[in-house]
Amino acid sequence: MPDFLYAGPSDARATLLFTHGAGAPMDTPWMDAIAEGLAAQGIRTARFEFAYMAARRQGQRKSPPRAELVMDEYRAAVAAVESSGKLFIGGKSMGGRVASMVADELFADGRIAGLVCLGYPFHPPGKPESLRTAHLEALRTPALICQGERDPFGTAEEVPHYQLSSAITLHWLADGDHDLKPRKASGLNFAGHVASTTATIAEWMDGILSERA
Repeated sequence: MPDFLYAGPSDARATLLFTHGAGAPMDTPWMDAIAEGLAAQGIRTARFEFAYMAARRQGQRKSPPRAELVMDEYRAAVAAVESSGKLFIGGKSMGGRVASMVADELFADGRIAGLVCLGYPFHPPGKPESLRTAHLEALRTPALICQGERDPFGTAEEVPHYQLSSAITLHWLADGDHDLKPRKASGLNFAGHVASTTATIAEWMDGILSERA
């Protein structure tokens, strides 16, 4: 069973089970900022790590496995997490991709209310022809993807041309990169994008919850 890092009110109206990207653990300043922003919106987060990332804490050099190989780990986290209110799943980059790959089965079983992805890896950088979107074309789970406009894994110019399910809502962060961070010259800042992202997630979740009330 994974170790969970909880943040936000224990009696929250919703909990987001949230995991990391391929290269960084669950307790980076970036992950902290998202969890704190959601807590301010009254949303609880439960962070966990895939086994390869947890092994790095013990000094083992583990490379990220293919997303398909950690789907069962995500399912196990859903089974083990302590959630308040309705449960949503998601993650940063690879974590969000894995969550999207198990979402429909969990949604069909009534175990989750929706999916939240931050910086979705629509394709590897520099390889726009290698799309990772086939399962997103028929996705039935209500989903929110928050994406930087200049994310090399899927830009604001590229993504609108993809055949994505109508269940997916896209929230674009102006001049944001894969970490949603804008350039200083844009006049924007990361703190503002975190506030926008977390407020959008909370508002979107509330819309999902009201539909199912």
